[in-house]
Amino acid sequence: MQENMQTKFADWKNRLKDRHMFSIVMIIVILLIAVIVLAFYTYNKQREFRQVSENAYNMAFYELINYVEEVETYLAKSTITSTAQHGAETLSNVWNEAKLGEAYLSQIPINTEGLSNAQKFLNQVSDYSYSLSMKAIDGQDLTDEELKHLEDLHEYAVTLKETLNELSNEINDGSISWGELTKEGTKAFAQQVSNMSTDSFGNIETAFDDYTGLIYDGAFSEHMTSTEKKGLTGEDIDENKAKEIVKKFLNTKDEEISSNGLSSNGHIESYGFIVNSNDITKSIAISKKGGHIVYFNSYREITEKKIKEEEAVEIGKKFLDEKGYTNMKETYYMVQENNIVINYAYQENDVVVYPDLIKLKIALDNGEIMGMETAGYLNCHEVRNINKNIISVEKAKEKLNDRLEINSQNLAIIPTEYNTEILCWEFKGKVSDNEFLVYINAENGKEEDILMIVNTPNGTLTT
Repeated sequence: MQENMQTKFADWKNRLKDRHMFSIVMIIVILLIAVIVLAFYTYNKQREFRQVSENAYNMAFYELINYVEEVETYLAKSTITSTAQHGAETLSNVWNEAKLGEAYLSQIPINTEGLSNAQKFLNQVSDYSYSLSMKAIDGQDLTDEELKHLEDLHEYAVTLKETLNELSNEINDGSISWGELTKEGTKAFAQQVSNMSTDSFGNIETAFDDYTGLIYDGAFSEHMTSTEKKGLTGEDIDENKAKEIVKKFLNTKDEEISSNGLSSNGHIESYGFIVNSNDITKSIAISKKGGHIVYFNSYREITEKKIKEEEAVEIGKKFLDEKGYTNMKETYYMVQENNIVINYAYQENDVVVYPDLIKLKIALDNGEIMGMETAGYLNCHEVRNINKNIISVEKAKEKLNDRLEINSQNLAIIPTEYNTEILCWEFKGKVSDNEFLVYINAENGKEEDILMIVNTPNGTLTT
């Protein structure tokens, strides 16, 4: 009897052990399945992120090629233009296409000297062609020297176009991937751009020495680069913190954001992200120092214009206030494809501070903020100690040409080509049918600058 009880107890004990082992095995199996499912989910998400990023890079890259080809074509036409009227139209097209090409080039996260040279080239082509178009608008024919400069620019444009097409072929046949290209210092891209001589881009600078003082895209908008970067305040942040800033700024979710990593391409070190939300791809960069918005850009087709420019200006002001950019005043704007790009300058005690510049792109169908650029603000913004010991506005007026019919006057801080700033009396007025901005030094009465205002169907420019 006792042996029988012992046998039953042993059997019961073994069954318990078997059940325990079975439970352990089942738990392990379930955990393995969970790990496999999670790994598969993570892999698919990463693949989706890569696909979104690659789609954005491809779009920017092929748009860049298209605009470079247009630049090359219009430059070729400009070298054989026989009339000032036709020259003005052709050179305006060069300016516009080069600007657009430069914008798409900035969205390609590759950090190489060759790409930096290409960006510099497009910037110079845009500036030079704009200055010549203004001359042609005034009915002046181009000089032999200016035509020679255009021929040189055309040769460089051909080289850039051929180099980009070679790289395009490499990407299309799978020889080079975007993952490889985005690695800093990649040899593959360096080899592709080797055909574009650095010396060529260095030599071209001499062709623009006479034009460095010209103003484009609104008054003083190109005087935005500062080595000190006074507005770039705060401690360094990591990529996770930058991602949180993106989520808050764009009101988006984790799964909609993919990272391009840290880029030192350009003037401000920043984390780049691609956001794919509601079938719209957005690119955004957050500065490593301080976590500031460096730029944000998005695109969608806008088929109609419902909002007036004045309404868009107020929408932009409200947006900037909400994001912490207070005391911003609109200066100049340009309308294109039913988007309006507005320049806002910081205003301190009724003094317009032109170096502290922010640009907003606003959709004119519903007022959506489509883009933002803060380079000028981040480079230059600080609280100024504005000199109050200045000459009166009446004294400043004595320095003006008697023919200038003054429409408005105010104090403004303007930048110089030496990265300094000058407090001036700004006078806006007309001589005959031409509008001008005249800047008189508020401390010594010296005439510092004169800009001509060019009113176009799409907006206001100064030169």
